[in-house]
Amino acid sequence: MAAPPILSLALPSETGRVLSIQSHTVQGYVGNKSAVFPLQLLGYDVDPINSVQFSNHTGYPTFKGQVLNGQQLGDLIAGLEENNLLYYTHLLTGYIGSVSFLNAVLEVVHKLRSVNPKLTYVCDPVMGDDGKLYVPTELVAIYREKVVPVASMLTPNQFEAELLTGFRIVAEKDGREACNILHASGPSKVLLYNCLFNLFISGMLCISLNMHPYHLGLVFLLFLLSVYHLRLLNFTFSP
Repeated sequence: MAAPPILSLALPSETGRVLSIQSHTVQGYVGNKSAVFPLQLLGYDVDPINSVQFSNHTGYPTFKGQVLNGQQLGDLIAGLEENNLLYYTHLLTGYIGSVSFLNAVLEVVHKLRSVNPKLTYVCDPVMGDDGKLYVPTELVAIYREKVVPVASMLTPNQFEAELLTGFRIVAEKDGREACNILHASGPSKVLLYNCLFNLFISGMLCISLNMHPYHLGLVFLLFLLSVYHLRLLNFTFSP
């Protein structure tokens, strides 16, 4: 008996297929919980992998849950590959809680691009905010040295941009320079947000937005920027 048709491939989305590797929380809307539904409303076929499953986001005093490791991510990708399900137009990554998982993500990028060389990789390098890390310190070097060079688009907040560039951002000219450093490292588009000053930057694509780090509009922005290649945006979001 012939295998049943794979509907997501037989009836592909006109906008694209997204593999979204992000966090999931029971309470609240961050990571995949805030990304999948909006992207589906925009017409994307979205396959989520939860990098962590927490009771709530890490901004609370405590949280409980599980962190997926690199081997477990590899198993999921292997299952997709064995069934010819690895064709994606976009890869979206967010909060990642372990070194092994982040290294496995790099392998996923390579594998997906071997299937579709035009894959757009949108990376939100979630590491911390307001001068504080909320991931293992070892992840910073991996993001800087290995992830940034393969990303198509990067969406760091001010603190994360400083970690990735080693450049202190205190004014608009510093934001411009940090974006230039990141562009030179690989990504053609950079969205710099949650700055301590109001900043609008246009260039290859550098934009800073004054917004709360968990603002749901970010997922719309990063994908609209990525897909429609917008060159200049002028809007601010209230915290």
